[in-house]
Amino acid sequence: MSGTFCPACSKNACRAATKCAAGRRGPRLKADKIDGAGLSRVLNRLGEAAVNPEAWRDIMDDICRAVGASAAILLQSDVRTPDVPRTASIAEATDLYFRNNWHLRDPRAKAFPRMMAGEVVTDLDMMTPEQIRADPMYNEVLFPFGYRWFAGIGFWADSAAWALTIQRTGHEGAFEAPDKQLLAQLAPRLTETATLATVMGRVALSSMTDVLDRVQQPALILNREGMVLRTNTAAETGFDNEIRIRERRLVVHDKQAMTRLDQLISMIRSTPDAAAMPASPILVRRTAKPPVVLRILPVDGAARSVFLGARAMLILSNLIPRAAPDPALIGQAFDLTPAESRLAALLATGASLASASEHLRISRETARNHLKSIFSKTGAHRQSELVSLVSQLG
Repeated sequence: MSGTFCPACSKNACRAATKCAAGRRGPRLKADKIDGAGLSRVLNRLGEAAVNPEAWRDIMDDICRAVGASAAILLQSDVRTPDVPRTASIAEATDLYFRNNWHLRDPRAKAFPRMMAGEVVTDLDMMTPEQIRADPMYNEVLFPFGYRWFAGIGFWADSAAWALTIQRTGHEGAFEAPDKQLLAQLAPRLTETATLATVMGRVALSSMTDVLDRVQQPALILNREGMVLRTNTAAETGFDNEIRIRERRLVVHDKQAMTRLDQLISMIRSTPDAAAMPASPILVRRTAKPPVVLRILPVDGAARSVFLGARAMLILSNLIPRAAPDPALIGQAFDLTPAESRLAALLATGASLASASEHLRISRETARNHLKSIFSKTGAHRQSELVSLVSQLG
């Protein structure tokens, strides 16, 4: 796309001042005038992000103001997704970056080992100015929006390698040696904050699933890629050949339900973290067991740590067969025979008439006759009504 010369970003083909970050924002701090006091204030604020993942954007805005930059993004070394935390100023460029798969061939990625070794790395540490001007990624994603100079600060989130990448415009100037020395102060504090956020996130996820364990409610947590981060004991107890975890993904035998589950995963991948994710329950039919209902719930608070990527909790209703009520109690309540009471107790667990007759070692005809008598004595007209009635006896 053609455009006029932009003195701020030194680019002849800039998409005009409306899109150029330098033209949009006007003069900022000179490259060698980092606000040390402002940077110290940011360091003191980092702890907020360990508790509240939503704080990252504001903190990155403050970092940009302190270091004379226009934009910042958090990127993981090996897993990069479009919903990475970023300042609003670079949202459009980031969307283009992921849409055109530049996250898979970013020339700056080769600097990750150096960043993780403690070095603040800039463009000029990796490429000459001529190479930068000719690079396709810079020309497609950065230059059109006014961004010209980059600095990356590596840090650890538990065992995962991350980087805070900061972008300056042509007007703001390249990052120089004094800037890099000041930016290096961020690395240990970022590691401290990210590791704490990861630990707190895991504790929050454990609390969510463990509470449900106490009421025998199966649940699991999915990350933004649809991978299973955590399951509780109730879920693990109920998994079978028709509903199970395979290669860290939830897999169901019911093809229609699997299609809907795949659609849900696609929605998780494409919906921003901060956005609501409406999804109707998914019914999973099983061959010899009652159907399971999958319901999706949001993950909030510290559990939404960007470093864990937790995105949704799935509740699996009816995965574990209900405990059979006491047949003697059922017989006493409805004046049933011992044989009728045993059948009613099994049906109350969600078993089919066929599986109940097999379990009791009676013919299906005998089971049907018992069921007719049970209906007559209880006043139920269908099996679902009987199940509801008998289940109330606990």
